[in-house]
Order: sequence, then C-alpha cells, then structure tokens
Amino acid sequence: MSSSIWKYPLLLKETQPVARNLETAEEQLVNTTGSEVSSFSSTGTLETKRTDPIKLKREVFRRKRKEQRIQELLLMDKEVELHMRNVATNSSRNFSNKVRASYNIWRLEFHHTNTDSTLRLMKDQIIMAKVYTTIAHSLKQPDLYVLLMKCIKQIQAAIGDAHMDHELDSSALERAKAMGHALSSARDALYSSGEVSRRLRVMLQSTELNIDSVKKQNSFLMQHAAKTVPMPLHCLHMQLTTDYYFHDGVIKEYFHDAALKEEDKAKREDQSLYHYAIFSDNVLAASVVVRSTVTRAKEPEKHVFHIVTDRLNFVATMMWFISHPPLPATVHVGNIDNFKWLNSSYCSVLRQLESAQLKEYYFKAHDPSSLSDGNENLKYRNPKYLSMLNHLRFYMPEIHPKLDKILFLDDDVIVQKDLTPLWEVDLKGMVNGAVETCKEKNFDPCACGWAFGMNMFNLKEWKKQNITGIYHYWQDLNEDRKLWKLGTLPPGLITFYNLTYPLNRTWHVLGLGYDPVVDLAEIENAAVVHYNGNYKPWLDLAISKYKPYWSKYVDLGNSHIQRCYMSE
Repeated sequence: MSSSIWKYPLLLKETQPVARNLETAEEQLVNTTGSEVSSFSSTGTLETKRTDPIKLKREVFRRKRKEQRIQELLLMDKEVELHMRNVATNSSRNFSNKVRASYNIWRLEFHHTNTDSTLRLMKDQIIMAKVYTTIAHSLKQPDLYVLLMKCIKQIQAAIGDAHMDHELDSSALERAKAMGHALSSARDALYSSGEVSRRLRVMLQSTELNIDSVKKQNSFLMQHAAKTVPMPLHCLHMQLTTDYYFHDGVIKEYFHDAALKEEDKAKREDQSLYHYAIFSDNVLAASVVVRSTVTRAKEPEKHVFHIVTDRLNFVATMMWFISHPPLPATVHVGNIDNFKWLNSSYCSVLRQLESAQLKEYYFKAHDPSSLSDGNENLKYRNPKYLSMLNHLRFYMPEIHPKLDKILFLDDDVIVQKDLTPLWEVDLKGMVNGAVETCKEKNFDPCACGWAFGMNMFNLKEWKKQNITGIYHYWQDLNEDRKLWKLGTLPPGLITFYNLTYPLNRTWHVLGLGYDPVVDLAEIENAAVVHYNGNYKPWLDLAISKYKPYWSKYVDLGNSHIQRCYMSE
C-alpha cells in the first residue's frame, strides 16, 4: 500500500486500488468542461478538495503517452530490432573496463562550482518567452502576454551581469521555476510549430543584423582609438614645446649649440659608424626606440640616429633630445619641410595626396569613416596614410646621400640586443635586408613577403637599381587606387621584389600590436620586437602582457612624463 502512495501521491491512503481509481479519474476528467471538475463519489474516488486538476491532467497525459510508446515498440520492424540488438552486442563486446586513471569525485577539482548550466537555461527561457509574447500579442491574449513579460523582466534582473551560476542572484532558481510554469502554460495555449519556427527565424535574422552592426561599430571605434592622440602624449608634446619657446634663452642657446657642434655634424656622414633612420611624429615612441637601442649597444658611441619628423612635432622632438641626449650616442632631428626636393612634381604619392579625389575620399562630409561604408576598409582612413613621414622610407639616398648603409627602424619597435652584427651581413647584392613573412597571401605562390619595421638598406645598390624610380612607377600606376588602397607595404613588396635578402627570423619578431598569442620565447629571444597593429604600447588598447617590454624603456624619471602620465 505504501508503494502505491509513493507512485501516485495524489491518492489518499483510504482509496481503492490504483488501477481502478485512475480509470475512474480519467473518465471523470474527460467529462469535465472549462474550469469545472466533477466530484468523485465516496466509493473509491478522489475527493475534490484534495485533488489538483492540473496534476491529474498531467498524470493522464503521461499514461497515454506511455501506452502509445508501448504500441510503437510492439509494431517496430523486426529488421530495426535486429539492428539495434547487433549494435548493442558490438558495443558490449568492444567495451574496455581498463582503469585509465584514479580519481575521487569528492576531490576539490571535481567540484564544478563554475558551471553555467542554470544561466544558459535562463537565457534560453528568455528567448522562448519572447517568442510566445509576440504570439500572445498577435492573438490578443493580454493576460498571458503580461505574465510572460513580467517573467522576462524578473529573469533578466536575476541574471544581471552574471557569467557563471555562482554569480546569479539568490532568487534565480525560483524565478527560473516561475518562468518554467509560465512557458508551460504558454505552450499549451499557443504552441504551433510553424509559427514558433517563423518567430525564431525572425529573431535569428534580427540578431545577425545586430551583430553585424556591432562589428562595424567596434571596427570604427578601434580605428578611432588607434589614430587618436592620447591626452598624456599630447601633454608631453605641449610641455616640450613650451620649454623650447619659453625656457631661459641662455640655457636654450647652450643646448642648441651643443647639439650642432662640428663633431656631431661629422658623425652624421661617417661611414665607419652605425646609422639608423627613424621617421616619427611621436616624441615618446622615438625616444624609446633610441633609448632601447643605445642601452643594448656594446659601443654606443658609434651609433648615430637620424630622426625626421614633421613641422608640428619638430620643436618638441628636438627639445627632448637636446635636454635628454642619449650619450654617448649621437642624435640628429630633421624637419621634413626642409627637404626642398620633396615636392609634388617629383614625388608621386605627394601629388596624389594633394588630389581632389583623395581629399574627397578622406574628408567628404557625408561619409567620414562612417559605419555605413561597407565597401572600404576603415583602417585605410587612418591619417597616417596622409603623412609623408610614412613614405620617406622610399627616399633613403635623397635623405642620406653620403651613406652606403642605413638601418631603418619603425617608431613602434624596441631593441633588445646589440644590432651592430647587421652591418656585417652580406646582402648578396640585394637592396633590402628583412625578415620574411611567408603566409598564405602572396601575389606569387612561390614567393614570400617581408616585414617593414627593421630593414637594412644597401644605399649603393639602391642607387644602382634606381629603387626610388621603381617606386614612382608603381605609384603612378596606382593613382586610381585600383592596385592597392593606401600604405607603404604593398608598394614596398612590389618595389623590392626579388631585391630582398632574408634575415634570420630572430632579428625581428612581429605581431605585438595585434596578436595576443605570439610565442613569449620568440619575443625573449628577438633582437627587435615590433608592435605592428592597432594595439600600440603607448595606448590603453595595448595587449597588457606585451606592454612591459616597451614601458621599461620609458624615462619614468623625467618630470614631464611624470606630470603627464603619472597623474592619470
């Protein structure tokens, strides 16, 4: 008798046997209409005051479903039955009971406290509830619509910002149960497979459109953050400029004379020394490149840095290296506006940058790097592509006519080893010495690309091969931007095609400005590491684990840096 009570808890202790009572209940339930439920007689029936009609209805439904399943099994095809039997037999025969490892389910590592099963269930409930609310609204069932909307709000409040079950509100389970009851009622009243499928497809399409919009917005904001000058860097620039113009005149003249003394002038053209070319409008970045190189140099007094910047940043850059000379190395700061040969009649890209078509592309009011532009890549709207500093690398002999070799460094690199052995590398008659980047995208499947950022240029071969003329030829062909959009890597790959000598990969490791999984061992072993990409080390976007390699070369003792950066 006790077992029947456990099996059917709706029955009273004094009721008749289960089968007869359940059959009577079914007959009574079938004859009921609306909310009315017939009372059972005292001869072996359930009492109305002790009976839940919904539970009784579910019990009848389960019984019918079980009987239907039994009939399906009885009618199962003999071949299907035989197949299932064979599969089960083979599975048993191939089962291995070998102990693979010892473990204890009570050990702490098997306590899965960080699961998100409840959280995922609640999110799925919200999706289905939204489907049923739209159907309830279209079928004019306001009570069900209000109930579902109330449950949705409660579930969303319980979830909050949770990412795991243990982060959920304490009321989460109760609200999930309430939502479950509401969904069950909605399913009974509203379910239609065709209508539900249609609503889910609409939700899927809407979600895909939202995702696409968010991706475009993220791309725009990323590019915007990457090209915007951060406030501390602007502060440093202004402090240095102010120092130069308003500093005590005697001290400024002393610094100015010391920077231009004859000994330094002679070093700029001394071919026995190690010469570097750096083109930058970023004072802090240029200082880090120089400081890291001098720190690692075995003979720093033999290293000469030729820095070229624009008119806007010339004074600040000059003031930095006048007041903070990286002794015993030599630094010369030049202004690109003083290169009189650099004009639109000689320089193809400068002529193109001055064209109305390119100005329209960059500055048209109705589409300033807008999110609606799906055809153009937003990264090519970065102002750096309008700067001639980005293209000076193709004019090395014009800038340094007395030198035979020069090492080009981007301003987003740091130097971790002495670079003087690079001047001893035999380039085998090639113009450019660079690390190869052999990836899947090449215009020649048998060729490798190579990296800008650390390049040894043989200027004697450059002049002999007329590299600048080749560059101009391809730039003229690309006036309509059909070959490539903008930038220096595409014309560089073409101009130096078959003229590049591959350096050992340990000389130059790339990717710290976009790739979060660069091998740390490769970084540690590299002579130069390159933060190419949007996540520059001086920006908040920087990948945190790579930033210390760069920041350790920032002069944190400088008063201007302390004032501009430490106060953030």
